Amino acid sequence: MLQSKSFVKKTKQGRLQKVVREHYLRDDIYCGFVPCSVCDAAAERKLAAAAAAILVVDTNVVLHQIDLLENPAIEDVVVLSVVLEEVKNKNLAVSNRIKALCTNKARRFYVFANELHRDTYVKDMVGESSNDRNDRAIRVAARWYQSHLGGSVKVLLITNDRDNKRKAIEEGLNAETVESYVRSLAQPGLLDLVVVPTSGDVTMEDVEDHRPSKKKVIYSEHKPMSEITSGLRCGIYHQGKLRVNRYNPFEAYVGSESIGDEIVIRGRSNMNRAFDGDIVAVELLPQDQWHESKSFIADDDEEEVHLVPNSADDAPRNTSSTQSTVGSSAPSVSSRPLGRVAGIIKRNWNLYCGSLQPMPMPAGSGGVAHALFVSKDRRIPKIRIQTRQLENLLNKRIVVAVDSWDVLSRYPSGHYVRTIGDIGDKETETEVVLIENDINTRPFSTQVLACLPPLPWTLSPEDLANPNRQDLRHVRVFSVDPPGCRDIDDALHCSLLPNGNFEVGVHIADVTNFVHPGTPLDEEAAQRGTSVYLVGQRIDMLPKPLTEDVCSLRADVERLAFSVIWEMTPDADIISTRYTKSVIKSCAAMSYVEAQARMDDSRLVDPLTVDLRNLNSLAKIMRQRRCERGALTLASAEVKFEIDSETHDPLDIGIYQIREANQMIEEFMLAANISVAEKILKHFPLCSLLRRHPSPTKEMLEPLLRTASSVGLNLDASSSKALAESLDNAKRDDPYFNKLIRILATRCMTQAVYFCSGDLTFSEYYHYGLAASLYTHFTSPIRRYADVVVHRLLAAALEIAKLPPIFQDGPQLTGIADNLNYRHRNAQMASRASVELHTLIYFRTRPTDTEARIVKVKANGFIVFVPKFGIEGPIYLIPKGEKGGDWVVDEVHQRVTKPGTNISYAVLQTVRIRMEVVEPQPHRPKLQLTLI
Repeated sequence: MLQSKSFVKKTKQGRLQKVVREHYLRDDIYCGFVPCSVCDAAAERKLAAAAAAILVVDTNVVLHQIDLLENPAIEDVVVLSVVLEEVKNKNLAVSNRIKALCTNKARRFYVFANELHRDTYVKDMVGESSNDRNDRAIRVAARWYQSHLGGSVKVLLITNDRDNKRKAIEEGLNAETVESYVRSLAQPGLLDLVVVPTSGDVTMEDVEDHRPSKKKVIYSEHKPMSEITSGLRCGIYHQGKLRVNRYNPFEAYVGSESIGDEIVIRGRSNMNRAFDGDIVAVELLPQDQWHESKSFIADDDEEEVHLVPNSADDAPRNTSSTQSTVGSSAPSVSSRPLGRVAGIIKRNWNLYCGSLQPMPMPAGSGGVAHALFVSKDRRIPKIRIQTRQLENLLNKRIVVAVDSWDVLSRYPSGHYVRTIGDIGDKETETEVVLIENDINTRPFSTQVLACLPPLPWTLSPEDLANPNRQDLRHVRVFSVDPPGCRDIDDALHCSLLPNGNFEVGVHIADVTNFVHPGTPLDEEAAQRGTSVYLVGQRIDMLPKPLTEDVCSLRADVERLAFSVIWEMTPDADIISTRYTKSVIKSCAAMSYVEAQARMDDSRLVDPLTVDLRNLNSLAKIMRQRRCERGALTLASAEVKFEIDSETHDPLDIGIYQIREANQMIEEFMLAANISVAEKILKHFPLCSLLRRHPSPTKEMLEPLLRTASSVGLNLDASSSKALAESLDNAKRDDPYFNKLIRILATRCMTQAVYFCSGDLTFSEYYHYGLAASLYTHFTSPIRRYADVVVHRLLAAALEIAKLPPIFQDGPQLTGIADNLNYRHRNAQMASRASVELHTLIYFRTRPTDTEARIVKVKANGFIVFVPKFGIEGPIYLIPKGEKGGDWVVDEVHQRVTKPGTNISYAVLQTVRIRMEVVEPQPHRPKLQLTLI
C-alpha cells in the first residue's frame, strides 16, 4: 500500500520548499508477543507470555521517565517508531538510552514500526498539531495491539498527559499514569524513580511534607524565549555557555562573542538556577556594580587537594584585585563585566553522583523522607529529593537526576536513580568518576560486534592486489610506545637513501578499512569519541578485537596501515611527501625505556638501533626549529602508579619521566599530523576536521605574569614566540625554577579544540602551542574518532575512496566536532579524577612529609604544589571559614607576612608540609596538607 507524505523544508538560501515522499505501508510488521499465533513464527518476539500487561508508552514517558524504564522491574514495553522519532528530535541523550534498551537482548523492549504498518499509520488531519497527531498515532497503535492480541493479555497505555489519557479511556483503551502503574507493582522503592510531572500533566498523588512552607521568591523568573530572542538581537542579552568555577561554585563565567569578553556571574542569585554547561542569556549588571571580591582559599567543603592543572580550564580562577591586608574593605572596580542570568536557552542537566547530606532518621518508618543530595562535583548545587528508603541510602554513593527548579526553592528538585555502592570503596568511586564524566562503559552491542571482521584475521590476496595499497613488508618498521601497550596505533621506519637523504615513514593503523561509515560500529565510535584511560583501566572506543589485534601494529604480524612518507635531508629538510595505504610487518614493538636504552648503548650498532639514532637526530633538529618558530615547551607533572597485581591498589606513586625517545616519537607524530592537515585542507577547504589551539587571553596569562614579576622575572607574552624565548631565559640558581615557571605557564593555556574548517577563517586555524598554522589528528585512530574522520578525508583526497555524504552536511560536521571536544574533555577529566582517587588511596595509610612550592598567595593562606606527587592544594594560615587574622598580604610581591615577626611566605618559596588523609565528616575522606 502506497501513501504520500509531504513536508516543507528550508533551503540553504532560506527559501521554503515542499517535499513529497512516497510512504510504503506494509502488513508484515509483527507484534513481538511470544504466544501470538497470528504473526509469522519466524518474527522477532521479545514480549513475554507471562507478562501481566503489555505497556505502550508515549513520548513524554520516555523523555522524562527514562531512569524508571531502565530499571529491570519495568519490562514488556512496546516502543513505537513515532515515539522513537519524537524522542530523537527532542533529546539525543535519552534517544540513545531508549535505543540501548530496545537493542538489549536481556530486556523485553520491542520496537513496533507503527508508521509503516497499514493498520496503524495515521494521516495528518487539517488543523491538527504534530503533537496531537502523534498522540493519536500512539492511541491507534495501542488499540491495534488490544484488538490483535484479542484479550490474551492486557494492553496498557502509559501516559502522564491528562488529555491523552482521557481520550484513550473514551476510546475504550486501558490507560494509567506512570505513578499509578508503578504503585500497582507494590515495589515502594520504584516510586523514588518517578519524575514529578509538570503542571500541564497529571499531578502526582499528594505526599505529606512536614517542612515549613516557604513562599518567599528566591530567584527571578526566566525570560520567555520570545523575549530572549529579541533581546539577543538588540544587544540587551548575551548568549553563551555557563561554566561554573570548579574551585568556587558561587562564581561562573559566560564567554560572549557579542561583547568579545567573558562575563563573570557571582552568587547563586545571579546564576538564577543555571547549571554548569547550560546555554544561557545573560544581561550585564550596571558598571558601578563591577566590584572585585577578595581572594580567599575556599572553605573546607569547597577547596581540596587536586592534580596540578594542565590548562586554564582546569585551574582555579582568580578574579581578585590587589588587597593590602586581610582586613581591607575598599572595593575596586573590575575591568571585567559582571552579569546575571536572565534565561535558559538550553539545559544541560545530567545524572549526578554523590551522597545524601547526613541527617537523623525521621520518626516512624516506611513514609516519605525529604533529603538533600550533595554532588561530588562541587559545581552542582544541592538537590532536594524525596525517598522511601532513606535508611538504605545514607552513607552510600547514589545517582540523582534533576527534574525542575522553582523560583520559590533554594535548591532544585530531583529524584533518586540508583545506588552505586559504599562511600570510599574504590570500585564505587571509580564508577562515580565514569558517571560524572559521562563515560560510556556499556558493553558493545551485538549489532556493533557484528561489524567486526571474522577472527582470526589475516591479510588477504585482495589486500595485496589492491593498486591503492603499497606493500612495505620489506621495510624495517618498528614501534615505540608506553610499556605494556597493546593498542599500537603508530610505527615508523627510517631508511638511508643512495643520495644520502633519509626516507622516513610514519605508519598508522588503517582503522577505516574495518570501520565503515554509517555502520553501527562507526556510530558507536563516533558517539564514544575517544578511548578513556584510567589508572590500571582502559575504556575502549572500539571493540578489543580491533584495538588489540586486527588494527594493532604488533611485532612480527602483517597489518594494514595508512602511511605518510617523507624524503628528508640529514638536516631534516623535507624534500617530498607522499601518502599511501600500505601493508607493513613491524620487526619490533619497543617501550620508550627499551628504545632509549638502545640509543644510549654505544656498543649496539645493529640496523634497528641505527634507525633509532637517525630518527632521534632528525627529531632533535625538527624540535629545535619548532621552538624557533615559537612552539612552547611547557611542563606537566604527569603521575604514574605502581599497582598491586592482586588488590589493584597503588603501591608507589611518582612523576612520569619523559625521555628523548618520547620526544622523538612525538616529533614525527606532530609532523605527520601537520602534513595530513595541509593535504586534506587543500582538497576540502570547507569540510576538513582540524585542531586549533586559541591564544590565551590577557586575563588567563595575568596570574603567570604577576607571579613572575613578583620574583623579578619579566615575561613577554605578546606572542607564543616571545613567551617561548622568555621561558627559555627564566633561570635561577634553583635547578627546579625553570620547570616550575613552565608548569605555571601550562595552567594559563586554553584547551585545544577540534573544528570544521568551513566554520572559521584561516587566521583562526592557528595552533598557539605548536606555533603551527595548520594541525589535525591523524596518528591515533584506534583511540580517537577524530583521526578516523581525518583518515576518510585523506583517502578521499588521494581519490582512493569516496567522501562520505556526511561531509556535505556542515551542521552535522560541526556537531561531530562539538561531540569530539566534549568527549575528549570528559576523558581528560575522568583520567585526572582517577589519578586523584588513587592518590587518596595511596596516602590513606602513608602519612608523608615532603617539600612543596608556594604557587599562589591568598588572604588566609596559600596554594602549594608538591613536585614529587604532581598535586596541589591549600595551606591555611587562618582557620578554615574565618575571614579575620593578622596576616598581611602583599599581592604585588606575592607575599604574606605576620606583623611583628619575621615569619613570611612568598610565591615559589619551598616549604615543608605533611600530607595525610583525614575525615572531616564520617565516610568522607580527603587529603589534607599542613605546614610542619
